[in-house]
Amino acid sequence: MYAVIEICGRQYKVEKGDVVFFEKLDVEEGKKVTFDKVMLLADSGKVNIGTPYVSGATVEGKVVGNGRGKKIRVFKYKAKANERKTIGHRQDYTKVEITSISTKASAKSENKVEKPAEKTEKAEKAEKKSTTTAKTEKKAESK
Repeated sequence: MYAVIEICGRQYKVEKGDVVFFEKLDVEEGKKVTFDKVMLLADSGKVNIGTPYVSGATVEGKVVGNGRGKKIRVFKYKAKANERKTIGHRQDYTKVEITSISTKASAKSENKVEKPAEKTEKAEKAEKKSTTTAKTEKKAESK
């Protein structure tokens, strides 16, 4: 069983037992985290795609640690202008171990979109009549 979740503006494919590095989350080490933005859920050949998210599906994980990534060197250079600039950057991350992927038994991929009730012919005629009479009354008052 695997799932595709959205977190920090990115999508990650996760399975139970995976250790994933996310951008810095405001969660302490050892705490549990629940992700409810599940975009896709696959289990033994059955694929459940959300629109945009699968209703009732959650992915739970445990924060293993917080840290900083490797230093990245950014070198800016302009030719013939004697401009050289070196900048360093270290990205913060949160290391999460996926403990479970769950879904409600009643949740299905069928997301029904309710259409607004269509107006009957009588209601349309009555609405047209009321707007035309209001327009003619305004014209008569202005003259």
